[in-house]
Amino acid sequence: MKSEGQEIGLVPLIGIFGPNASGKSNILTAIRAMRSAVRGSVLEWAQESGVPREPFALDPQARDETTLFEVDLVLGRDPIRYTYGFELSDERVEAEWLHAYPHGRKQVWFDREADRAPEEGGEFRFPGDGLKGGKEQLTEITRANALFLTAAATFNHPQLSTVYRWFLDNFQLVTSGDDIAERSDHTRRLLTGKNSGPRLRERITTLLRAADLGITGMLIDASLPKDQQVRLLHRSVGGESVPLDFTTQESLGTHAWFAFLGPVLEVLEQGSVLLADELDSSLHPMLAAEVIRIFQDPLANPRGAQLIFTTHATAMLGTTMVGRPVDRDQVWITTKRKTGETELYPLIDARPRKEENLERGYLHGRYGGVPRVTPGEMAREVAHVMAGTE
Repeated sequence: MKSEGQEIGLVPLIGIFGPNASGKSNILTAIRAMRSAVRGSVLEWAQESGVPREPFALDPQARDETTLFEVDLVLGRDPIRYTYGFELSDERVEAEWLHAYPHGRKQVWFDREADRAPEEGGEFRFPGDGLKGGKEQLTEITRANALFLTAAATFNHPQLSTVYRWFLDNFQLVTSGDDIAERSDHTRRLLTGKNSGPRLRERITTLLRAADLGITGMLIDASLPKDQQVRLLHRSVGGESVPLDFTTQESLGTHAWFAFLGPVLEVLEQGSVLLADELDSSLHPMLAAEVIRIFQDPLANPRGAQLIFTTHATAMLGTTMVGRPVDRDQVWITTKRKTGETELYPLIDARPRKEENLERGYLHGRYGGVPRVTPGEMAREVAHVMAGTE
């Protein structure tokens, strides 16, 4: 689509690569923190004397600095681009803004600055006529420590509710293993709940079979105790399909894949966003690559769902996998500065060639984002310590 005469590229997924403790997971945490602020600033922050936030822990001066969030969205059947952001201190919302681009032309729907003088328009400004209806009344009910977007959506403002619902309905988080049992229950509830149907069951069964886990199908009986409602059928030595007890007899790999399928299919159905932290830690790299390909395929992903994942699996960048699942413009890299801050930047900043082996270039440090470790240094340090203890 175009915005102000420029083509805006939309991608179905982003992969964030980087060494341990470089801040990859914090990127996903920041996305969820923005969502939490939008969803809860009116009701939840009403119990606070100011604004709940987490300044950067490694810099004492960060407490005195503001926290800023901004997101670009493309929403609606006739897609419109929006830019929404806000800036927070411990006491209040310091700034907030929403720009819309109907027909590719920018409209400032509202612009908020806590310290703006009355002669300059006061805290809230509504340039132009892009935002309709009830603006002054909404500013009167918006607390200093609440977001205008949240307050307006609480009173069902039709235009602002569109942006608010994106935060309300979006973002499922999948972590590297701690929540497998919870996500398995979620997948089970999708299969046995009131909204379940043959289509969902067929899709999950198909993906279970395709994972080469020896699974041929599944049995579903919602009248049984919770841990027995879903049993997977496995190919036996005699060629028959045998059900196994899901809790005690299925492998950890089967549990991980089953737990992943519920959130993936739900996000695909809704056209929402899946956040997957350490995608390769809970899934075999080949299965992780297949998840990526599902999001890349417009026929498998017709509603434009998106995947944002962190990973250490550099094989996704190389030539060892048939058809590299991640494109160059979908790769972002985190690196930690000496002072502890995370730097996030796109791989294309390094201008890799189209035919370049990205895995080799990444591991050789051409793009940054690899641990600064001298080969053999750790072994020498351990040997030195061990020699000193004898």
